[in-house]
Amino acid sequence: MNKLLLSARLDVAESLRARWFLLYALAFGGIVALLMMFGVTESRVMGFTGLSRLLVTYLQLTMAILPIFILISTVRSVAGDREAGVFEYMLALPAPLAAWYWGRFAGRFVVVLLPVLLAMALAVVWGAVRGADVPWGTFLIYSGLLFSLSVCFLGFGFLISTLVRSADVAQSAAFALWLLLVVFIDLILLGVMLRDQVAPALVIAISLANPLQVFRTAAMLLFDPQLMLLGPAAFVILDAFGAHAYLVWAIVYPAALGVAAATIGYWRFRSGDLV
Repeated sequence: MNKLLLSARLDVAESLRARWFLLYALAFGGIVALLMMFGVTESRVMGFTGLSRLLVTYLQLTMAILPIFILISTVRSVAGDREAGVFEYMLALPAPLAAWYWGRFAGRFVVVLLPVLLAMALAVVWGAVRGADVPWGTFLIYSGLLFSLSVCFLGFGFLISTLVRSADVAQSAAFALWLLLVVFIDLILLGVMLRDQVAPALVIAISLANPLQVFRTAAMLLFDPQLMLLGPAAFVILDAFGAHAYLVWAIVYPAALGVAAATIGYWRFRSGDLV
């Protein structure tokens, strides 16, 4: 356990010194600052006002930025160390592979999640100072969704980084995965349904296997409890899950998927050729 914590601390220290982390933190802090600057806390859309409106907007923007940032920054963790010859030194040290791998995973998780939650907490503090009602329930659910999304794409990043031997190839694979998930949110599935007349329930089931779609639908559910923006697909989702059960699914499923991907990555890392 001590070696795992040491590995996590070293990864956090390394990430804090990296330029990507500065850009990453400024991106999310800047988003909140711009939302406050342009008066989103004072707007009203479909009955949502103040902090609720700001948090909804922030969550939608986070869905577009957070996954690609996590993937691009994480895939270099193992592939980059292999290229730099770090493993040759690591094998000479009395540090178990499990402690190094999962320590890196834990450290990177703290680094990628902390700026996102701090930016959202800043929005809550700002709203409270301005006298707005703080939607603590919504804040906690959003925090759970961001936690789950971070674990999911962090696991994907570690899996990719153990499957390839070049950092450049790892970054290309990460971008391709992100693009595939984004495309499969709506466009491809809608085309398949219209062309081949696939049963809508099957199309929706395939769509909800996509963690980005699960996250997006959960964010919409908090904004629109009847999911009117989804049209007829809302009836299938709400009949199969119910609103509360779907929010639980939206938090548990992506996190479990990320842990499974990271575990497969660890198995590949342990059984493969490190150098």
